[in-house]
Amino acid sequence: MSDAYLTVAERATARFEIQGSEFLGHVAPVDTVEAAESFVAAVREEYADATHNVPAYRVPAGEPSERTPGSEPMLREYSSDDGEPTGSAGKPALNVLQQREVRNVAAVVTRYYGGTNLGVGGLARAYSRAVKDGIDAAGVVEERPHRALVVETEYDDSGTVRGVIESAGVEFDADYGERVRFDLRVPVEEVEALRERLNDATSGRVEIGR
Repeated sequence: MSDAYLTVAERATARFEIQGSEFLGHVAPVDTVEAAESFVAAVREEYADATHNVPAYRVPAGEPSERTPGSEPMLREYSSDDGEPTGSAGKPALNVLQQREVRNVAAVVTRYYGGTNLGVGGLARAYSRAVKDGIDAAGVVEERPHRALVVETEYDDSGTVRGVIESAGVEFDADYGERVRFDLRVPVEEVEALRERLNDATSGRVEIGR
């Protein structure tokens, strides 16, 4: 379908060494700018002792609920050299995402300096390779736009609601507190049909939001 796009299948890390410098290419599927920034922050925290943590991402701008189904989303593209020479790291990393035509993906390349300067050209090749290797390790899949839904219900209806959700085959997490909350990730074109099924099954007693 026209809304389908390419992204990475899962989080992955690839590593290699060049003239003593160690490079780690981390990639992850993300749906929002916020999720991309969270991934970048998590990698920077985990590899805080590294010389550089260079980020790049391509994600839809705005929240999923604000996007019009059937229209191509505006992409927010971002990269940073994180202290490397200008143009030697962030742009080459982002270029790989563009050339591979993947989106809803964030990448961070971690570098541990090994004592030998690689030059701008050498750095650009290394940062490009790190993202390429990370994508290859994660695998590329075709995906459809999704929307996050929050479904809340009383315990009496929770079994019915869970049954409808499971039969729809969508991703979800359940939280059993004072009420039962289901956090769903639903393909955009299936949202309205699922809303109707949930309302019909519970005679409208279910609460659906985002």
